[in-house]
Amino acid sequence: MARVSTDALPEPTTESTRRLREALTAAGFTADGLLDLLGAPAYAALARGETVPALRATRGEGPLETLTRLFLLQQAVPYRSARAVLKVDEALADRWLERAPTPGTSREARSPQDTQTPQETHGPTPEDAVRATVDVRPYSGPEGQDWWVVSDRGCAVGGVGGVGGLREPGPGSPGEGVVLGVGGASTTLAGIMVPTPAARALDLGTGSGIQALHADRFAAHVTATDVNPRALHFARLTLALSGAAEPELRAGSLFEPVADEEPYDLIVSNPPFVISPGARLTYRDGGMAGDDLCAALVQQAARHLVPGGYCQLLANWEHREGTDWRERVSAWVPPGCDAWIVQREVQDVTQYAELWLRDAGDHQGDPEAYAARYDAWLDEFAARGTKAVGFGWVTLRRTDAERPSVLAEEWSHPVEQPLGEVIRAHFERQDFLRRTHDGALLEHRFLLADEVVQEQVGAPGAEDPEYVVLRQNRGMRRATTVDTVGAGFAGVCDGTLSAGRILDAIGQLLGEDPAELRARTPESIRLLVEQGFLTPVAD
Repeated sequence: MARVSTDALPEPTTESTRRLREALTAAGFTADGLLDLLGAPAYAALARGETVPALRATRGEGPLETLTRLFLLQQAVPYRSARAVLKVDEALADRWLERAPTPGTSREARSPQDTQTPQETHGPTPEDAVRATVDVRPYSGPEGQDWWVVSDRGCAVGGVGGVGGLREPGPGSPGEGVVLGVGGASTTLAGIMVPTPAARALDLGTGSGIQALHADRFAAHVTATDVNPRALHFARLTLALSGAAEPELRAGSLFEPVADEEPYDLIVSNPPFVISPGARLTYRDGGMAGDDLCAALVQQAARHLVPGGYCQLLANWEHREGTDWRERVSAWVPPGCDAWIVQREVQDVTQYAELWLRDAGDHQGDPEAYAARYDAWLDEFAARGTKAVGFGWVTLRRTDAERPSVLAEEWSHPVEQPLGEVIRAHFERQDFLRRTHDGALLEHRFLLADEVVQEQVGAPGAEDPEYVVLRQNRGMRRATTVDTVGAGFAGVCDGTLSAGRILDAIGQLLGEDPAELRARTPESIRLLVEQGFLTPVAD
């Protein structure tokens, strides 16, 4: 049954929201405060959806224990305990809280008037209990900000995704319109967001508003859209409780709500990218065949970007028989846009179907219904010749270049988040390489990236290594094989000498013809620049 109503959600005023934020802060109900209270094992268990360790750690009567049980663990707490931390009557009036059975009293034992608000009957007494109507999860911003993400009850715990951080499991048997909280997918997208000053930013498919919250740091104006009006309400609550500016909220699918708007400097989207038969769950199923929704987002993005603007989104894409996935996804990129497409994980169709059937709680229901849905999923994949599904992210930059740079690669290795600055630097290097011919390249000076190490691989005791590996310990943490000239060249790139002068010196040292080195080395230099081992030094 769809859960799209906003009637039961909080409707606080600006002042009451500020007072609630001050109370949460004063009690230490922050990401750091939770870690200190719970300890690392219990904190990590929450990410796996396990609450018992956290419940054991919050048996005390302190303010932080009370707020954690109330807003994160979704436990009823005595009215007197909540009153010691919050303006409870105001929170009840604003619908952050509601009356609950007194701890130890069964739901069946309650009288009908117990389900009413205090305004409808008598005022609460110290023996009464209250509970939260929503989940509120402390969340730490990239500069140490104390934020709170508001979502549907049951969605604040266990939201961390799977391998690669691109899967976002929801609660068991969620309603169609459920709004999730912080998860692995949302934190992955936030981590790759290019933190560039923006006049206008668009969070397409905002959910609980996490990306809009991040964009508010550097965008003068933020627009958030979603097909689910409940999600728009949660996004407003998240930004208000976190002290961010209120976004402009628009209801609708894809770019329809902003079709006639001015273009944006930044577009971010954690869309309903799951490739599924049908559209059962709004937060994950886009309702289009295969990966058409992700393709449409990429294809339509350019017309909504200013020159130099970025579009960043998470996506799933099909691996089809007889077609390289890189070619399929690269073909989505609109003309005039550079693109960097990174595949972080691949699952065969059976693994993929099982993942999302578990996400919906189907494995806990009727076995025959589960088998029928599993079969329908495999029928869909078979009809399109799909053998596997890739998880990853796509970044576009509108350059209006005649020869756009489109890089599609598989990178399942660990990376160092946040990657926003790394991604911006990648596109800046593409601009440099596009406008710089080989002759000009040799006149340029370069700087070796931070924390690049050299590894020599060969048989023990051998006079010379079989090959040399340069390895990054930051950012994408790439590794690349180079020859002796390449290793020597990179090692002396400190920004003082031009590439041509370095090659001349290497030629003299190795007894090689400098002219021949100048002729064959630019291709290697371009690769080292493209992969981020070398950074051009501005004149």
